[in-house]
Amino acid sequence: MQLLNVPGLMIENCQLESLYLQRTVEIDFYLPIHVTHPEEMSLLILNDGQNMEEMGFAGILSELYTAGAIRPLFCAAVHAGTDRKMEYGISGHPDYLGRGAHAGQYTSFILEELLPHIRKTYAIRSFAEQAFAGFSLGGLMALDIVWNHPALFTKAGVFSGSLWWRSIDQDQAAYDDQLHRIMHQVIRQGDYHPGQRFFFQSGNMDETNDRNNNGIIDSIDDTLDLMQELVNKGYDRQKDIYYLEMADGRHDIPTWGRAMPVFLKWGWGI
Repeated sequence: MQLLNVPGLMIENCQLESLYLQRTVEIDFYLPIHVTHPEEMSLLILNDGQNMEEMGFAGILSELYTAGAIRPLFCAAVHAGTDRKMEYGISGHPDYLGRGAHAGQYTSFILEELLPHIRKTYAIRSFAEQAFAGFSLGGLMALDIVWNHPALFTKAGVFSGSLWWRSIDQDQAAYDDQLHRIMHQVIRQGDYHPGQRFFFQSGNMDETNDRNNNGIIDSIDDTLDLMQELVNKGYDRQKDIYYLEMADGRHDIPTWGRAMPVFLKWGWGI
């Protein structure tokens, strides 16, 4: 169903029945118009698609297209379900409270249901590249999918990512940043994937917690440490990793909306 047209793109809504998630998944597709060669488009999947209207995502895309600032992007904004804290996370690695237990099913939905649906419905045999982005816990989920599927995804966008995701409570005496932050361990134990690139955004007002009392809030510490894990794995800090730290950035949709054009121009700027 077509929702609306804005300069440079058309928005369509889809409801896809998922066997993996056992629910109806709502998706908004942001389709660039006047594309002569569809195979030259890139695909960008976004978690928490239900927040895109509040963010003004259509307007952001429209302004960038009108200005000739980015190459065409086929965007699929996947709405989260009521079980968001179970579907988002790290596949195969629930946190210490068992959250993220269905992240594997969500990954299967993306790979085996959403991607085939896009190619069949829109008759696009292949994209120039495929990327995944998300916000907070959705950013962690996007990073996990990109990292574990390098043959499919070349870019990850992580906005205020929940990179604290840990295997034991930080209040336990045994807790150690180097041992119990799960995504950091996943990357440390993984392999370097040539061609992958990563965008991270943090805000100085994301939170107030500072578990190691170093004067830097935890969300920034977790992000910088994750970036260092990527560098240790072989990624070039200047070419492969982009970090946007916003002095007035909060853990909210308006902040991520202000960061979105930076991400889009970083990934697909002309």
